Amino acid sequence: MSNRIELANLDDGQALSERPSREEAERAVETLIRWAGDDPLREGLRDTPNRVVRAYEEFFAGYAADPVDLLERTFAETEGYDEMVTLRDVRLESHCEHHVVPIIGKVHIGYIPDRRVVGISKLARVVDIYAKRLQIQEKLTAQIANSIQEVLKPKGVGVVVEAAHQCMTTRGVHKANVTMVTSRMLGQFRDDTGTRREFLSLIGNPRSTMNGN
Repeated sequence: MSNRIELANLDDGQALSERPSREEAERAVETLIRWAGDDPLREGLRDTPNRVVRAYEEFFAGYAADPVDLLERTFAETEGYDEMVTLRDVRLESHCEHHVVPIIGKVHIGYIPDRRVVGISKLARVVDIYAKRLQIQEKLTAQIANSIQEVLKPKGVGVVVEAAHQCMTTRGVHKANVTMVTSRMLGQFRDDTGTRREFLSLIGNPRSTMNGN
């Protein structure tokens, strides 16, 4: 990964001009190991700082990718297709920005094309780009839907995210088997109850009352 984080890839308008070096990151992991009460120099932990940094490169690769550039690669030869396109059960792996623990779940995406469509793998990769950043689920849901709407300019977009948060299941209140459901409905998905109902039916009606927010 580059040591630079480009402003265009951060939605909150803030950017780091320089990422700390790998050596600094590994020393930070060593500090956390010592703080936890163990010895980072013992045999079982000697390579852990390097492994953690390599894992972080994978977990947070989304900062180095641009979803807009990805979605701009569309197809115009649709033979007039203007019905809903739905992608269901896209695997979601992200990390909570408050405790840096996993958020695991699935994403459902629907949109109604207006002259152009995008390859379904691109939609799955857009999920990954935003998921591989420090996140809260509400923001993640909005980012996926907003980027599809802004770039493809379809007649409408619907995104539903169902996920379990380990900040709630493995710490804090320790409540297992709890799933958080969020939705973002734009265009026809927000304005037309029939369109919204069709989308929710296609994805299996997640356990929530979807009001278009």
